[in-house]
Amino acid sequence: MYCTFSFPCVYFVPVGRICCNYRRVTLAAHSKRRRPPPKDNRYRPHPKQPPEFGVNLFLKKPSTTSKPTEDDFDIVEENDEEEDENIGVVWESDEIEAISSLFQGRIPQKPGKLHRERPLPLPAPYKLRPLGLPKPKAQVKLTAPAVVSSRASMAKKVYKSPSFLVGLAREMSRLGPAEDVSKVLGKWVQFLRKGSLSLTIRELGHMGFPERALQTFLWAQNQPHLFPDDWILASTVEVLARNHELRIPFNIDQYTGLASRAVLEAMIKGFIKGGNLRLAWKVLIVARRDKRMLDSSIYAKLILELGKNPDRHRHVLPLLDELGERDELNLSQQDCTAIMKVCVKMGKFEVVESLFSWFKQSTYQPSVVMFTSVIHSRYTEKKYREALAVVWEMESSNCLFDLPAYRVVIKLFVALNDLSRAMRYFSKLKEAGFSPTFGLYKDMLQIYMASGRTAKCKEICKEAEIAGFKLDKYLVSQINENL
Repeated sequence: MYCTFSFPCVYFVPVGRICCNYRRVTLAAHSKRRRPPPKDNRYRPHPKQPPEFGVNLFLKKPSTTSKPTEDDFDIVEENDEEEDENIGVVWESDEIEAISSLFQGRIPQKPGKLHRERPLPLPAPYKLRPLGLPKPKAQVKLTAPAVVSSRASMAKKVYKSPSFLVGLAREMSRLGPAEDVSKVLGKWVQFLRKGSLSLTIRELGHMGFPERALQTFLWAQNQPHLFPDDWILASTVEVLARNHELRIPFNIDQYTGLASRAVLEAMIKGFIKGGNLRLAWKVLIVARRDKRMLDSSIYAKLILELGKNPDRHRHVLPLLDELGERDELNLSQQDCTAIMKVCVKMGKFEVVESLFSWFKQSTYQPSVVMFTSVIHSRYTEKKYREALAVVWEMESSNCLFDLPAYRVVIKLFVALNDLSRAMRYFSKLKEAGFSPTFGLYKDMLQIYMASGRTAKCKEICKEAEIAGFKLDKYLVSQINENL
């Protein structure tokens, strides 16, 4: 411990010397026990010193000094006294940061050649094809791309739009007798494509203008971008054949030999729709002789029309045999039901069963018409239990019954003498909104009479008379006898 005392004193000075009036004497006493510095001044921070030049702060190893000792405190105090006595340069914090930032970044290099010339990239044709070939010129479009795209989209929409093509047929139907179809078609020639006018020609045939259809075909023949086209030719042939205006040459064999499959099928369709079955059969015979494979739907349509006349059933059998020999059939549900109805009339029940099994194996769902045809076929063949299985199949598939289906099912239950189910389906028929026919009233009277339900017989008679039906005298006499 250091103690300092200051006090005035008087002492003698020899003669001849200058004597000071006042002199201060300092005495220092040293104690044996050292006193530690106060807590607020023990670890006093020192101002940040600038780093030495040439020293990298990032590569400097971390210090491994231990805790400060008492000797360190003495050195710190001595340095503080020296700093207080010596008035030195004080560094501001901004200056220290500015100096230290010079050593943190990368030392800038001397700039090289600023205007350096780089080699040009290789041209695209060098990668696509060998050198020496001329480069194709880009097509210069004088119109805006939006206009070109709108025209292209409009052309795509117009040439296959049914409303537009049907509208052309209506405009041509309103032309005068002396006017030609080119007056209408000339305005839209740039929007038409191959096959576009086939719908227009068929619509003219439906409207009863076969001569306009022929004029349209003749006009299309003079357009190089529309003809040759089998679709237009087939539509024209079908319209003319349906309206009995197709002139058949004497050597029909040579004509059909040159025609395509689409034209032959259109010709047969036209003859069938026109009721000329003789010519349709003749064209089919020529195609079979030349081994021309026609679509299965043509056979189905011809079988349906030939089956309406019992005298022509002999022509149906070879067509059925030819269909049975084919490996693949292209028949729709309507074609199958048409063939089934004809086969039921002819007693060909095995054909009905084979068609029904083929249709279900083709992963198609049978309709109510097909179910009804199969039930009627088995009912006619007197296979009542097998027909009842088809009824349960209809119920499980949630198939909605129509009036012919109810009529066939009630006939089946009458044949099975199942009164409860016949009554249930008869009431379901009324709930569905159908009006019972005369045959249904007769069937219900028959099953009520067989079961001895006279009250129900009277009820059915009154209901039939209200509906406007007059029962046969035989049934009335039987009812009166039972009463």
